Amino acid sequence: MRLRTAITLADFVWSDSPEFVETAQHVVDAERLGIDTVWSAEAWGTDGVVPLAYLAALTSRIRLATGILQVTARAVPMTAMTAMTLDHVSNGRFMLGLGASGPQVVEGLHGQSYRRPLERLKESVEVIRLALAGETIEYHGNQIELPLPPERGTGFGKALRIGQPPRPHIPIHLATLGPRALQFAGAAADGWVGTCFIPEASAYYLDQLRAGAEAAGRPTSIFDDGDFEIDAGGPVAFTDDVERPLRARKNALAFQLSAMGAPTMNFYHDAYSRIGYAEPAARVRELWLAGHRDQAVDAVPDEMALLSSFIGTDGMVRARIRAYRDAGVTDLRLQPMGKSPTDKLDTLARMLDLVREVNEEPV
Repeated sequence: MRLRTAITLADFVWSDSPEFVETAQHVVDAERLGIDTVWSAEAWGTDGVVPLAYLAALTSRIRLATGILQVTARAVPMTAMTAMTLDHVSNGRFMLGLGASGPQVVEGLHGQSYRRPLERLKESVEVIRLALAGETIEYHGNQIELPLPPERGTGFGKALRIGQPPRPHIPIHLATLGPRALQFAGAAADGWVGTCFIPEASAYYLDQLRAGAEAAGRPTSIFDDGDFEIDAGGPVAFTDDVERPLRARKNALAFQLSAMGAPTMNFYHDAYSRIGYAEPAARVRELWLAGHRDQAVDAVPDEMALLSSFIGTDGMVRARIRAYRDAGVTDLRLQPMGKSPTDKLDTLARMLDLVREVNEEPV
């Protein structure tokens, strides 16, 4: 099974690019190099849709994926309409990545309740599937009610279907981390966006995904033949001296473990804890929240940073590519490191050469 490759807008050149046209050019260059997918993102910065629409006009082959759209950030039928429209203008290249986000963003920025986020995600996927199939959207869930009942509106609401041709082929990928949410992804999604992935600890994730698929009556062979996509990866840096890129990776992990969530509700912290890093994760968060950020970065284990990235010599990076492949990853999300967009593109080209070498190896 050939490993596909992907880049993310935020990690590729976003922070280094004063104009989006520069970012767009790098995506065009990445497509020329052979990258298969580009992922957008939205948290509390750029939205996940507009950049992909721009890129749809400049590219011809690369898949355009949202990684992820927050299900509470817009009305669910609008998410479906947007997905169908982007798929239309890109000639069938769109992939819909969804997630529940976290309470700080959902309640603080969008003013929506974060109670029962998995229930919200499930209902959202069900409504989107109805819309993509061209069905009339009538849905009566615990959190989503369509059309709005008379007692909550004017009484003139009518169940409608989206006025576009059906597009049931649009794949839905879910960013989930908890056990029940992973099981739902295995039961209902076309792929999983792995944000806290270490190949050597992949059994936790794969076991939950497989359990969900089996409970839903899906063949678990989808995880062996590539029919279910697993998107995971990390930073890429080629060097004989790993100290500097390793420090940057540890800094990112410290931020993820401590600041990407509330002090007592951080899903990334919980995920790494479940796969064997509970003690260092707790120590990192304790130091970070106490204001000792340099010490928090120091407390991130070197092993954790190296195993969740592609940092080192060609031989070291090649070994990590094999580890991701052997763990069941189908799509490597690559974050090339470098001082300039040119450096990052050179790193990406070198990484793609190694991925091709690994793809040609007998398994």
